[in-house]
Amino acid sequence: MAVDRSLPILIVDDYKTMLRIIRNLLKQLGIENVDEATDGGTALAKLRERNYGLVISDWNMEPMTGLQLLKEVRADYKLKQTPFIMITAESKTENVVAAKEAGVTNYIVKPFNAATLKQKLAAVWGDF
Repeated sequence: MAVDRSLPILIVDDYKTMLRIIRNLLKQLGIENVDEATDGGTALAKLRERNYGLVISDWNMEPMTGLQLLKEVRADYKLKQTPFIMITAESKTENVVAAKEAGVTNYIVKPFNAATLKQKLAAVWGDF
């Protein structure tokens, strides 16, 4: 599936500092069209209001986790094709497997840098 890079990216994290870090890394990669949400519920509402080319979400959030958000996105016929990158501090195999089973497009383990993010974006978008 071709990814429309003119569409904004939605970053989701309940930790404002992490949102700022991800936004800055995206900016380093030349991506300025970024929207943010501080929890899964808000993210879902935004996703239903507007088209996004990619979701980058933290796993560990309250009250809706990134995994729950991913499952909601994949269950919604209008959103299910949206590429979804999960960010987590957990590199446990069962987490990776759970995310894959839920339909995650790619996975980033914290801490990460612009080069890692670029690599993951290239894997999602084909060529970056």
